[in-house]
Amino acid sequence: MVVATENRIISGVIWKQILIFFFPILLGTFFQQLYNTFDAVIVGQFVGTAALAAVGGATGNLVNIVVNLFVGIASGATVIIAQSVGASEVDKVRKTVHTAVALSLCGGLAFTVFGALIARPALAAMGTPDDVIDFAVTYLTVYFFGAIPSFFYNVGAGILRAVGDTKRPLYFLMVACVTNIVLDVVLVAFLKMGVFGAALATVVSQWVSAVLIFIVLTHTTRIYHMEPSMIRFSSDALKAVLKIGIPVALQSNMFAMSNVIVQSCINSFGTDTMAAWTSFAKVDGFFWMISSAYGISITTFAGQNFGAGRYDRIRKSVRVCLGMFSVTAICMSVLMVSCAGVFLRMFTQDADVLAIGTQLIYHMMPFYITYVCIEILSGAICGCGQSLIPMIMTGCGICLMRIIWIFAVVPLHRDILTVAASYPISWTLTSLCFVVYYMRGKFLPKESKTSCPNNS
Repeated sequence: MVVATENRIISGVIWKQILIFFFPILLGTFFQQLYNTFDAVIVGQFVGTAALAAVGGATGNLVNIVVNLFVGIASGATVIIAQSVGASEVDKVRKTVHTAVALSLCGGLAFTVFGALIARPALAAMGTPDDVIDFAVTYLTVYFFGAIPSFFYNVGAGILRAVGDTKRPLYFLMVACVTNIVLDVVLVAFLKMGVFGAALATVVSQWVSAVLIFIVLTHTTRIYHMEPSMIRFSSDALKAVLKIGIPVALQSNMFAMSNVIVQSCINSFGTDTMAAWTSFAKVDGFFWMISSAYGISITTFAGQNFGAGRYDRIRKSVRVCLGMFSVTAICMSVLMVSCAGVFLRMFTQDADVLAIGTQLIYHMMPFYITYVCIEILSGAICGCGQSLIPMIMTGCGICLMRIIWIFAVVPLHRDILTVAASYPISWTLTSLCFVVYYMRGKFLPKESKTSCPNNS
């Protein structure tokens, strides 16, 4: 028997409920970013510049293409489950849970095989330098053996967040982070296993987090309980998940694909610039983990309130999130620019690499504020079950714009800062598109089904 409890997401004070979601997600993404960053720190300090370029710059975007696919699918499951919880549709929650898990296992297996096969051809097509490509192939080949646990963890964490549990995904990432850091030190610094050791450490940590998620899903008595014998595809649940998940996955991969093209351009500037871009990206990643936490929070919050028919709370939550994220973006810009040298020296001591990385920070990080509307409005719209329009706006406003910039503008002034300029310009244009679409409000009914007192 399912015991009914008060759902504070659809009745509590909005800013408090968002922060209750936000901070565990933020800490979780922080630990995820931390162990990814630690890979780069250990490799850069103990293996060398070429290995650093391989672990971050050469492989990062290819890895993101694969991971984003199932993070998108997991987002589809999160939205459907959140809406079903808000509407108290128990059977729909259970079908969606088992369908999403089945999808993660099948997809993980497919990418384990596919990823290993395409590693070298894909890297060669990106123009990866000869002194980097062998390191990059080794890293990718090992990394893809973690596709199954990575996909399963992302789906499982999405399930827990959809029902309001953001703490346990955080705890599991903390355990995985510690595992990865310890193994990085042992395998790379002490046993001198190089890039292979860094990739192996990441794969083992992914299996650890997946096992912990499996234990939680199979031992709970709540409506999201997973029964291994019931893992199969439900056609209705699969269609619902894919309807939202595929556009979200494509949206994420539009970023990744455009970044692959950008990375190909970066590669042409040489190993020092690749290493600088990698170091910059690792520092930059700390902003994007905050952005992601806000996005996940507003998506889940909007999803449950949409399912409950409380549309006024969705509009209020968007205003609250826009304000909080704007303040955060400004603070992050000031911090990153002020401490640029300190952050970059975590990855390398090479003077040329540091000089290039510092330029990148000065010319990109002050413009974080221009991305705020994209994350919050896209998340809220997706939480209401409309993911196609955000995908189109993101694909055209950011990704297509960035690709056009690389091929049309960069050749006119071939410089790394010309490449970097494509980012704030595309953020600004796309934010304007999201604001116009959100103000039109066609994704959301005008009236709430239920009044919501005391929810400011």
